[in-house]
Formats: sequence, C-alpha cells, structure tokens
Amino acid sequence: MSRSTVDPSSPAGRSLTIGVDVGTTSVKALLVDARGEVRGRARVAHPVLAPEPDMLEHDAARAWRRGPRRAVSLARDGLEDPVAGVTVAAMVPSMTAVDTRGVPRTPGLLYGDVRGRWADAEEFDASGGSMPDAEGFLSWTARQAPAAMGYWPAQAVATHALSGNGVIDSAVMSCLGRLQVGGKWDEELVRRLGADVAQLPRVEDMCRPAATLTGTDAVITGGTVDAFCDQIVSGATEVGDVLVLFGATLIVWAVTDTWVEAPGLLTLPHTVPDRVMIGGPSNAGALFVDWARQLLRGLAPHHKRAAGAAPRRGDPTRVPVWLPYLRGERTPFFDPDLRASLHGIDIAQGPEELERGIYESSGFVIRSIVERAGLSPRRVVATGGGSSVAPWMAAVADATGLPVDSVGVPEGDALGAAYLARVAAGLEEGLEGAQRWARRGPRIEPDPQWAKACDERYRRFAELGPQG
Repeated sequence: MSRSTVDPSSPAGRSLTIGVDVGTTSVKALLVDARGEVRGRARVAHPVLAPEPDMLEHDAARAWRRGPRRAVSLARDGLEDPVAGVTVAAMVPSMTAVDTRGVPRTPGLLYGDVRGRWADAEEFDASGGSMPDAEGFLSWTARQAPAAMGYWPAQAVATHALSGNGVIDSAVMSCLGRLQVGGKWDEELVRRLGADVAQLPRVEDMCRPAATLTGTDAVITGGTVDAFCDQIVSGATEVGDVLVLFGATLIVWAVTDTWVEAPGLLTLPHTVPDRVMIGGPSNAGALFVDWARQLLRGLAPHHKRAAGAAPRRGDPTRVPVWLPYLRGERTPFFDPDLRASLHGIDIAQGPEELERGIYESSGFVIRSIVERAGLSPRRVVATGGGSSVAPWMAAVADATGLPVDSVGVPEGDALGAAYLARVAAGLEEGLEGAQRWARRGPRIEPDPQWAKACDERYRRFAELGPQG
C-alpha cells in the first residue's frame, strides 16, 4: 500500500476519488486524482472457496463487507481531506442473504456455482447473453434464509458497508438475467423464486449519487460491474484491439467498427462511438492458472520471480497442451460440465514446460474467440493482475501471434470505478474523458521460434477441445 502524496489544499486533493474492486481473491482500492494518477492503493486478500468441484463462493461478510471497509481505510491512509466520491465494482452475478444491518448470513455465491442452476434454467439461452445464475442464486438463497431482510449481490453489500445503503446501478441490474425486465424487477418471477422485490437492492442509474460515504460528504454510487470499469480506462479503442482482462476470469473483447455476431459470443456496444466489442468471459483466467501452478513443485510464486527474469525458458517444442476447463467453460461453449486435462506430457519435461503450457492455454482461448468472431486483430491490450506476470504475457503473445501491451495500472476495475465516482461527484460530464486515464505499460512481442511452436500446439488444442 502506498500512502497519499497529494496536498489536500490543492485542486487535485479536492477532487480525489476512490475506486473499489471486490474481486474473486481480493479487494483492491485506488485513491486517484483528476489526472488519473494513483495516489494511494490497497489490497485486502480473501479466500475463494470451492467446497465441491461445481461450487464457488466467498465468505461474504469478510470479502464483501469487511474487505471494502478495510481497503478504503488503507487507501486513504495519511489523507485527512475528504474525497469527492466513491464507486464499488464487483463481479457478476453474485448473491447472499443479509440481515437488517446488511450483514451477510449465507455464503456469497459466485458466477458458475451449481446453486445457480434451477429447474427452469433450460428455458434460457446463455450464449445469447442471459445469466440464469442470478435467478438460481436468488432461489437457493431465499430457501436458505426465507426471513432475510435482503438478497443482495456483492455490490450492494459493499456499498452498504461503506454508506449504510445497499444500492446497485443499472449496469448490474442488466446482468441479473430475467430478474429484471425493462430496467425493473420482475415481480412475478421474483415471487416464484421465493422472494419479494422489497428484498432486492435499490437500483440507481449508473454514475448517479446514491448515498454518501459514512462520516463524510463524499458521494457514493450504486455498485457497478467490474469489467465495464476496466474497459473504460483500458485504452483499447481502435479497430483490431483485443482487450483481455486477466483476472480470476479471463474476459476477452475484440474491438471492431461493425456489429458482428458469432455463435457462442456476446456482442456489445463500446463506450467509444462507432465501436463494437465481441467476445465474452472464459474460465481460462487466474482461477485456473493459479490452481494449475500450485500443482507444480519447485516453481517460485509470481511475486518472487527475480526482476528482469527471462519471460521464456526451456525448449519451445517440448511444451504440453492444457485444456483449461477446470470448472466448465463459459464463452463460447457455456458448458459447466467440461473439465481440464493435460496432453503431450513426457518424462523429459519439468515444471517450467508445464507452467508455460498453463499460460499458453489462456492465449489459445483468446485466439479461438477472435477467430470465431472472424476479425483481424492487431494487438492484445492486457489488464488485470495477470497483466504484470511477464511469462504469462509472453505466452499469450506467442500463442496469439500478437504484441501484448500491458496497461500501466493493472487494477483497471478499481481505476475505472474511481472515474465513475468523478462523474457522480460532478467532476466529469460523462464517460468520454475516461480514456485519458489509460496508461500503457510494457509491450511484449511474439518470439518467432516460440510462436511457430505455438501454432502446432494451437491446432492440437482445437482438436482436443469441445467442438461447435
């Protein structure tokens, strides 16, 4: 955690905002000035729990309530002047039951958990963008705690922890499947799932003040969607850019100027005029990467790698192929029953070759999504915690054949959230200025020898993986 260095009496000091990202393995908070410079940061770790192979949950009281409070306190350490605004971002969908104090009383269910499946889920076409998890989560949570004051996603719990008000924004609401219709809760469906709309969180438009940070006059918005925040400050705005969020989930968005649709992929308007994004989330992110690396004895953790260490090691022709479907796959197959596997391993290989294969699997997923979209990419823009891991980025460059530009601030979710707080505080007119906060970090070019070997492995990856 770095302390604030802003003079509270200066204009920059008076326009500081805080962005909070409730992620899968930690809460990050950034204190950011008007220029998009980070003046304070904090990270509060929490475990992600998988009691069964098809379950994924948080201790919601720890991760969604206490974590955000602690992270905001640490990010503001040494700064007495109140900030202008706060926005919380988090993953979607999620759900827990809360009591009258906003304290979670059931597990915090996360995307892809089997408890998100319910009897009518077959009615939904997930590949078309629906998130039936949210409906299943509400049904399961309401059965576990029928007398709960509320059934809230992580954003509402965190916003309540900071302000005393459980509020989400319209972007989160739009990601909650059929729980909402036309921007309003579907009362009939909610009742059928065992709840009442009064138990769901209040909804405010994005970037609108919803409450104030406890003990201050800083505005706080409804909690929002993490990936959206990352996007607006990424700098991935040109045709041919491929924005990749290297978080617990791998999220891929290829940027184009034409509305393109492809089986299994999601198509969304970009926040930049005349731009469209196509892609979606995959389970080939850090949740898989970190799990697989833990199996390899003798490898140093990412943060203990020597500075300047070579991003590529070993023989490029002796790397095995991983299928990264540790807990099913989202884009483009939307199949929760897929499982990971390892192919082409032999006695001459060691941990370095297996690790390289782990990283390449993310690159192969990115490549397959872009190819499925039928686009001609020019570079990968990498953000999220994984973007600072040089061997991972090198493997992605070789696997895709594209240069990888890492962003200057890997906590893009929190950075974008801090920008949304500026809009809510009246310091920005809209989202148009968010791209000026984009910072470019190091670039890694494909290595011709490694890229050639990756081409062979990619063909094998495609043959071994799901078809269709």
